[in-house]
This record gives sequence, C-alpha cells and structure tokens, in this order.
Amino acid sequence: MMENYMNENFLEVKAKHSPIEVLQKWRNFCGVVKNPKRRFRFTANLSKRGEAAAMRKSNQEKLRIAVLVSKAAFHFMEGVPAGDYVVPEEVKAGGFEICADELGSIVEGHDVKKLKFHGGVDGIARKLLTCTTNGLTSDNELLNRRQEIFGINKFAEVQARSFLVFVWEALQDMTLMILAVCAFVSLIVGIAMEGWPEGAHDGLGIVASILLVVFVTATSDYRQSLQFRDLDKEKKKISIQVTRNGYRQKMSIYDLLPGDVVHLSIGDQVPADGLFFSGFSVLIDESSLTGESEPVMVSTENPFLLSGTKVQDGSCKMMITTVGMRTQWGKLMATLSEGGDDETPLQVKLNGVATFIGKIGLAFAVVTFAVLVQGLFTRKRREGTHWSWSGDDALEMLEFFAIAVTIVVVAVPEGLPLAVTLSLAFAMKKMMNDKALVRHLAACETMGSATSICSDKTGTLTTNHMTVVKSCICMNVKDVDRQNTASSFSSGIPDSAVKLLLQSIFNNSGGEVVVNKEGKFEILGSPTEAALLEFGLFLGGDFQGERQTSKLIKVEPFNSTKKRMGVVLELPEGGLRAHTKGASEIILAACNKVINSNGEVVPLDEATNDHLNATINRFASEALRTLCLAYMELENGFSPNDSIPLSGYTCLGIVGIKDPVRPGVKESVAICRSAGITVRMVTGDNINTAKAIARECGILTDDGIAIEGPDFREKSQEELLKLIPKIQVMARSSPLDKHTLVKQLRTTFDEVVAVTGDGTNDAPALHEADIGLAMGIAGTEVAKESADVIILDDNFSTIATVAKWGRSVYVNIQKFVQFQLTVNVVALIVNFSSACLTGNAPLTAVQLLWVNMIMDTLGALALATEPPTDELMKRSPVGRRGNFISNVMWRNILGQSLYQFIVIWYLQVQGKALFQLNGPDSDLILNTLIFNSFVFCQVFNEISSREMEKINVFKGILDNYVFVAVLSSTALFQILIIEYLGTYASTSPLTLSQWFFSVFIGFLGMPIAAALKMVPVSSS
Repeated sequence: MMENYMNENFLEVKAKHSPIEVLQKWRNFCGVVKNPKRRFRFTANLSKRGEAAAMRKSNQEKLRIAVLVSKAAFHFMEGVPAGDYVVPEEVKAGGFEICADELGSIVEGHDVKKLKFHGGVDGIARKLLTCTTNGLTSDNELLNRRQEIFGINKFAEVQARSFLVFVWEALQDMTLMILAVCAFVSLIVGIAMEGWPEGAHDGLGIVASILLVVFVTATSDYRQSLQFRDLDKEKKKISIQVTRNGYRQKMSIYDLLPGDVVHLSIGDQVPADGLFFSGFSVLIDESSLTGESEPVMVSTENPFLLSGTKVQDGSCKMMITTVGMRTQWGKLMATLSEGGDDETPLQVKLNGVATFIGKIGLAFAVVTFAVLVQGLFTRKRREGTHWSWSGDDALEMLEFFAIAVTIVVVAVPEGLPLAVTLSLAFAMKKMMNDKALVRHLAACETMGSATSICSDKTGTLTTNHMTVVKSCICMNVKDVDRQNTASSFSSGIPDSAVKLLLQSIFNNSGGEVVVNKEGKFEILGSPTEAALLEFGLFLGGDFQGERQTSKLIKVEPFNSTKKRMGVVLELPEGGLRAHTKGASEIILAACNKVINSNGEVVPLDEATNDHLNATINRFASEALRTLCLAYMELENGFSPNDSIPLSGYTCLGIVGIKDPVRPGVKESVAICRSAGITVRMVTGDNINTAKAIARECGILTDDGIAIEGPDFREKSQEELLKLIPKIQVMARSSPLDKHTLVKQLRTTFDEVVAVTGDGTNDAPALHEADIGLAMGIAGTEVAKESADVIILDDNFSTIATVAKWGRSVYVNIQKFVQFQLTVNVVALIVNFSSACLTGNAPLTAVQLLWVNMIMDTLGALALATEPPTDELMKRSPVGRRGNFISNVMWRNILGQSLYQFIVIWYLQVQGKALFQLNGPDSDLILNTLIFNSFVFCQVFNEISSREMEKINVFKGILDNYVFVAVLSSTALFQILIIEYLGTYASTSPLTLSQWFFSVFIGFLGMPIAAALKMVPVSSS
C-alpha cells in the first residue's frame, strides 16, 4: 500500500533535471506538515528559480538588441562626433581615466562607438593603468585603490544564518506550538488550583521538553549548514591563467581586477566582463547567461566577452573591464544561489513516507483523544458528576489533548527526509577529505546504486605525467633517453628535419614555455603538450626564439572530435607553412609524403606507410600514446578565414608518449567488479594503447570486447543490444560515441551509469549520465559545471571511494528508517491501544517528546553518520529499480515492533502483580517502568539497527564516536529523567531490580533481532 502511494506521487522526481512541475507536484502532495520551514529547507526554491529564468530571458533580449545596435553603429561610425564622457573626480583621484559604469556600458552594451571613442582596447588599457603585454603590476597600494574604485570579482551571497535563526525555525513546528499552548494553559490552571510551584510542574515539564527538542534540533541543523557552507566554498574555487608583472601565473577568479590580462582556452569559463585583444578561432557559448544555444564568434571586430559564458573553441587573451555584481552574471548568480539544490529522490521518497505515516498518526491521535474523552465522560456519568466540572477535570482534558498532539509528534517521522540531508552532509564532508567534491546532493545517493562506470584513460587510469620515450623521425626509431645528450640523440637525423620538427613542436602547441619568478623555465599546458615541449627543449630548441621567428596566421586548437590540431605560419623568408599533429593513424592517413633518413621529402609509398603503421602499433602495444607530426607548404592565396587543409601533408615523425598506470587502479577496478559494477574504458587513444592499458588495469578480460568509435557508430540497434554488454574498451571514441553508449546503457539496459570526463566535449555525456564525474586537475570548467562530482586528484581509486560512500549513505538511511519506523509503530500502538482499553495513556506528553528526540535527531546522528566499510563493496548494487524499504527491513520492523508491543502490553496488564506494586504511587511506578523499558528497547534496537542482515552488530562500533556519544548521552539522560526529574516528567525513582528488569527487557530485543535476521525473506 505504501509502495503504491509512493510510486504514484513521489517517484517522478529524478536525480537530475527534474521539471519544475514535478518538483511542485510532490510538495503539493505533502500538504500540511509539522514544520514546513525545516522540512523544505534543503529543497529547491522554485520561486527564485523562476526569477533566474526571467533574468536569463531579459539578458537574451538585451544582448540581441545590443548586438543589432553595435552592428548598426559599426556601419555608420565614420563621421559621427565623439561623445562627451566626463571622468568622475574619485576615479581621477585614483589615477584612472575611466569609471566602472562606463566600462560596464561598453562591454554589456556591445558599444563599438564608445569603444572607439576611448581608443579601442589599447586606449582602455592606458586609462586603466595596465598593459596588454605584462598585465597589472603587483603594487599593493594601486591594487587596493583599483579594488575600491572598480569593486571585487565576487557576487552577493545569501548571508549565513546564525544559530538563533535555526532555533526560531525549530520553534515553527506546529505540534510544538500546540504543546506550548497546552503547557501555558496547564501552568495557569495548575497554579490557580494548587499554587506555586506544585501546580506548575506539568506545564514546566512540557516547556522544558520543548526547549530541549528545539535546542538539539537547532544544533544538528546548524552543524549541517556549516558543512554545506564549507562545501560551497570548495565548489567556488576556480583558478585561471593570468599575466601579472609580466609573469604568467594561476590565480583565483575572485582575485581578478579590471586591467588584468587573462588567458582563455577551450572549456574555460569567462571569469568577468572584458575585451578580447588577441587569439584565434574563438567561439563563445552564451547559453548560461542568455539561454541562447547558438555560439558567438569573438574577434577584434566583436571583442566583447561576458562573465559566465564558456569558451567553446579556440584560445585568446582578454583584458578584464568589469567585475562582480556590476556584471549580468554576478546578478544572475546572486539569484541562482538562492534557488538551492534540487531535492534528491531519496529526500522526496522519505517525504512521502513521512506524509503517509503522518496521516495514519493523525487519525490515531484523533481516535485516541476521542476515546480518552469518552472514558472521562463515562466515569463522570457513573459518579453522577457529569454536570459539574472542576479544574482537575480541565487539566485531565488538557493532558488528553497533549497526549493526542504528542502522538502526532511521535507518529509523524519528520526526521526521515532530514536524515537524508544529515547523512549526505556528513558523507560530502568526508568525501572532500577523500578527494571528491560533490556538487549536487543527489549524486551521493545515486552513486550508491551505480551499476556501470565509463572511465577516461588519460589522467584517470593513468598518472597524467607524460614523457616522450620513443620516436620515429626520418624513418629512424629511437628510444628517448634523458641520460644521453641531445646531440647523441640527433645523430643520424638531418639538421633540416630537426629544424622542421622544432618549428612544429613549438608553434603547433597549446602550451607555453615561460620564465617563472625564480628565473627558471616552466612548461604550461596539458600533459601531452608539456611532454612534446619538454622533448623540444631536450632537442636543444628555443621556444621564444622559434615563436618570434615565424608569425602565426591561423590556429585550429585540438578537440576530441577532429583529434588533431593545426597552425599556419608565415615564414621569415616568405611563404606559408601549415603544421598539424594528432592521432597517429588520422594524421598519417592525411600524408602523401615523408622525410626519409637523408632528410629528403619522398612520396609515401605502400611499404613506407606499412612500416610507419607497424611502428604506431608497436608503440601502442607497449601502452604508449602515439602522436604523428606533419607539415605542408601552402600557396600564398591562403586566407585566415580558410580552413587548414586536411590532407596533402609530409610526415615529420611519430612520437610515443609514456603515461604510467596509476598505483592502486588495478585493485580499485577489482573492488568495483566484486561490487557488481562494470568498469568500461572510453578513450580517444589508439585501440592498441587502450587495450594494453586496459589489460594492465584489469578492465579488459578474455571475454570482453575492445571496439573503435567509428565501428561502434555503424552498428544497428539489434547489433548494439548484443554488443554493449560485452564492450569493455572503446578507443578512438568521439564525444557523440560516449554519449550514445551512456544513453544506451541507461535506457535500453536500465543501468545506473557514472561517467568521467575532463574536456568541453565530454559535457553532453556528463549531462546524460546518472552521475557525471569531472576531473579536478585536467578538467575544464565546462566539464566541471556539467558534472555532479569533481574528482580532485583525477584518480580512478577515488571514483571507487565515491561509490563506497554512496552505498554507505543509502544503507545508513535504510538503517535509520528501520529504527524510526519501529519506534513509530510501537509508540503509536501502545498509546492508542492503552487509551482504548484502559482509558489512559502510559506515556505522557513529556515522555513522548523525549522518545521523539531519541528516534528523530539523535537517532539520525547515530545511524545516518556511520562510516563506510569494505563489506559494502562486496554486495550487488541496488540498481535503478530497487525498493528503498526492502522486505528485510519490513521483517526487522514488524518483528521488533511485535516483541516491544508484547512486552509493554504485558507490563501494563501484569506489571503491578509482577513487581507487587500497591498503594497510591503504584500507577506512577508502573508507568515509569513501562517508559524506562520502552526507552531501553529503543537504545538496544539502535545497536541492532547497525546491521540489517548481519548478526554481529558490534563490529566497528567504537570507530563511530558519534554513535557511542549518542547512546551514552541517551542512557545518561534517561537516568536523570527517572531518578531526578520525576516531578516534571511524571516518573518515579526505580529500585535496582526494577532498573535491571528495564535494561534486560531492552537487551532481550538484541537476540530477538538476531533471530529475526535468520528468517529468510525474498528480495523482491
């Protein structure tokens, strides 16, 4: 019944990309909740999201108009008189000649006319006291002045809430407010009848219980908020390449100021508004700001770059003009930050459970109140006093009402959805220490259900520390031994070929060789580029000298679709030359000539081609990454607007780059396999390289298949159905191949898929996957933004750790749900049946509030924060269709509830005779015994709940200090309540034998729980 209710109303919410209508639907089903402020705290703020969408639409319209106006201005600029801009006095006093508002209007308004009036990019650079070559100086006084006048590159954030705000929110609980009113009335009536302080005990007891519940709840929630705040800080750590003081260096985007020179490449996010001043083939994706999917070409004619947009292709330098809240991105982010994270499917599911049980609890509470009141009327009628009502009768009615309200407090498992958040916050914080930054809450729990991981090779399975170890230049295959000198390596290679090779390496590169602050050479760029540049330096090349000799006419940066990079150079002696490099077999196929061992250019015949292909395969089978370098002479008619030719090249040589497998990867792959998770390698590399690495990692087995992307693309749907389950390696894959594989696994095979990615082109696959894992070191900002988890050390072993934590979150919440539902069922049935059969409830309002705190906040702290164990990775994954409340859990809940109910009911019926209780205090002592036994049943049940299927529940118990602290404090407070706070909690001190009996009754639940675990149940 519960599962049907859940599936009908709460199952449409997905881990990613749930529509607004679906998110709104489940909120409507929750209807009236005890404390909406607390229940919906960690869910998306749909109204703020609506505001952000409206802002995007407005930006789109503004930019559309700005572009049209700037185009019109461009045509009619000649003859237009210059504007009459006046520099504000405070800006002049700072030494600058242009203000922040003027800069903002130029870039945001795409105002070509104003830009020209200020002297273009160079003119604005002068007015900002900066230089496009060396960037800003590090003069602290000037930097501080610049910051005061132009602002900082940060957007306004929601102010962190103080502890008192959480106390106030905890007080918003409707049932606690009703109990507070009951306590107030009880105080007034009690004092009026019995005087102070005797008449105030009941009321003060309820007030004290409410305050304790509020304080503990607020403390737990406040600690969670601090954890989320720390994680938010980590998420915002974005660095970018900047030139300051003439040195290129990495800087946080939040330290950028107007006048800074920033280097952008594919996958970078534009960190602030600014102006392009040099670069090639720059395509900008403005969809994050405007919602417009069509990329925009940026050049000297259209130099405007807007904060928050992404570099889709090309590379360039830009000068920052506007920062922080002065940009549209800053305003949009300030609104978006209030929108919050999407709620996770588990949060929604448990909201459904809480709502379902809450409705049952409310019905029970109404019936309990009605039965108790009816019992009072019957007694008064029997006594003949039904027409005369005293203050005692009013207090008794008030107590009945308080019990009914407290049944609702206990029956509604308000802590269920909040336990998810607590467990996720705990896991996310711990995962940070394990080098995994969770960007979206849902990723934690989804990773626990993962059945398949599609991993990159480079940098994830390998170390990403690349070096050229073999080469085939002028048909000579040589080992690159750093112990030997460059001259001994170059012997046998003609000087003309070495010169061409160095020209290719240093000019056709996305990296740079720079001099750092210590005056030493430093190589910047991707590991592949760095390996080639290091090889060029080993050959005795001069990076800066080579760059200054020739002039770059066109650059086509590397991307994973083309698998090649190309440049066109204007040579000092005249003429144009194109250089290309990339995937060996692709570049070799584009060559029709080769340089032979004499340095002569000769046609590439079949025998030579076979020799070079055999060399490529030999390098690849040794697990080396191979690159081919080639060049061609171009005719003078080539224009920068033309594409670089794709064929007709002369092969310069082939290099083999070693990228060793990371330590521990093989073991991690084995762990994933034992956990029922299939690991697949998806790489752009040569198939032989991929197979060699996959075998070394333990990914490729004898019954597995390695396939190339182009072959995969050609397969029909019927062929894919047979093929995909066997695929373990996909080489030479394009981003589309990766996306297709992920989509097929998710839809056709119903798998829960985790995908790793580092490049801009991986974004679609990361977006499509159930869990997108971006690389923290090698990953671009576009990839990171599309991902759910960022692997900070780029290590596959960390992915296995994320899977373990995901399973831990899932299992921990199951443990807590099992424990809480047991308490719910017993407390509900005990009070209801007792009220119906005896006319009074054994557990008072104060006692039920204490029980509620044990099972809610304290129970969540104890069970939802259990650290993961290696045993978790020996179970099969839950997958997409697993029931959260499993048959195993129902067996444990119902069995334990039945035992507790029988014990409590037996005490209620036979307790007085069993303990020979007589006299006026006998009812009070018996109720105290029942209360004490009930609490200790929960204490020992909490220990039993640590394992749902295993009998040994003590393994690792001392490793979880939170669990030990919660149990110890619960037992200590219980002793205090029974022995010293009886006046307020309606309890009486117990004898040693009565204490022993209470604790023994609780302890007996553990062997019963162990016996229950031996009862077999079906998994479905």
